[in-house]
Amino acid sequence: MYGIADLDNCYCSCEKVFRPDLEGKPIVVLSNNDGCVVARSNEAKKMGIKEGTPYFQLAELFPGQKIAVFSSNYELYGELTGRVVSIIRQETPAYFRYSIDECFMYLDGIELDRLQTWGENLHKRVKREVGLPISIGLAPNKTLAKIASKLAKKYEVYKHCCMIDSDYKREKALEWCPIEDVWGIGRRYAAKLQSLGCKTALDFAQHHQNWVRQTFNNINIVRTWQELNGEDAVPNEELAKKKSICTSRSFNGMISDKDTLRTHIANYAARCAEKLRAQKTVATTVGVFVNTNAFREDLAQYWNFQELRLVTPTSSTIPIVQTAHDVLDRIFIQGYQYKKAGVIVMGISPDSPIQQDLFDLNAEQIQKMRRLDEVIDRINRMHGSETIVIGAQQYTQKNGKGKAAIEREKSRACSSSSEREQARPKVKAEVFANAIKHDFRSKNPTTRWSDIIKLK
Repeated sequence: MYGIADLDNCYCSCEKVFRPDLEGKPIVVLSNNDGCVVARSNEAKKMGIKEGTPYFQLAELFPGQKIAVFSSNYELYGELTGRVVSIIRQETPAYFRYSIDECFMYLDGIELDRLQTWGENLHKRVKREVGLPISIGLAPNKTLAKIASKLAKKYEVYKHCCMIDSDYKREKALEWCPIEDVWGIGRRYAAKLQSLGCKTALDFAQHHQNWVRQTFNNINIVRTWQELNGEDAVPNEELAKKKSICTSRSFNGMISDKDTLRTHIANYAARCAEKLRAQKTVATTVGVFVNTNAFREDLAQYWNFQELRLVTPTSSTIPIVQTAHDVLDRIFIQGYQYKKAGVIVMGISPDSPIQQDLFDLNAEQIQKMRRLDEVIDRINRMHGSETIVIGAQQYTQKNGKGKAAIEREKSRACSSSSEREQARPKVKAEVFANAIKHDFRSKNPTTRWSDIIKLK
């Protein structure tokens, strides 16, 4: 049997953990730069707030309504969901983290007649120890487990845990599930299936396998059909495959100078490197893209993407940032107003063994770089993200004093070392998390000492 643990309204639920006064109130979380709604509480959904609604339209669409609005706070969400994963690690024989709010669980070591109670108890423990609501789906394969988790989330009668363990339950669940909500069927295939008369998952499952093969000629669609019919067809290793990792942002305004763009690219590349290390993989290729604002027809338009192959596959921040800067030097053209940029690392493979190039860094230098990354990652986990960054990641201050966190006061001539030390302005450089608009971001009481809740 398989299970999936799915956090209910993940971002909104995380915001409520330290704000019990928000219980029962509509909550929305906004995208980067506070652009549009990306997450909604159940109360916000009942009000009719749609995902993707621009923030500036909320007051017009819902006049007089009190809506709690938050900027995206991925540091808080990642830390709280990490606590949930640590509980799942203790409770399951094996698991795989599928996304920030979902974990697949492999439950072969638990008796079938105990699974329902086990799932209900897991929900209670997560709620008690972390404060987050979780819905659990149990089934003979991953696709059915996903459908079961949707049922557990929607209907209270399941007590947050739904198990599909018979053909009768499977057919009832498929009859309830719209075809566009089936895991593994994207928007394009859902539209095609609907045009062929498949409105529900059951409609699709009742077709013959030969019809599925001839109509779609796609192994993933065939596997989805098999799983809807009760087979275990999606290989476990397929879940862990990532062909690329991308970090990108739309800017708060537009950027025309190369130095500021280089700083953004450095931060995107550093985030990609962190993600590689987190999943114990390395990349062979680094790509960078930039583009202007397509909605500003009054401005000149430009888009470009190029990539460079790393001599030796790596997950280290410094070489990935350096390579990303080399690519940016190739594609940047002065005179355009840039609205978005991003870094993509590709050719991902396990971090051991690594085929080293004859003319690249020697083994000792690679080990030094790896130890440096490990130390920086550990410090940032203990004291909050971006406690330590490389110099290329620091943003120029608005007062124009440059990128160093503490730099010399050039306007003063100092003769002694003590005078020079006093002349250095104690100004902390802007960090990546503050480079985008976040007027409604909550604090991080679990990862930053400065945000710890003070009791009266």
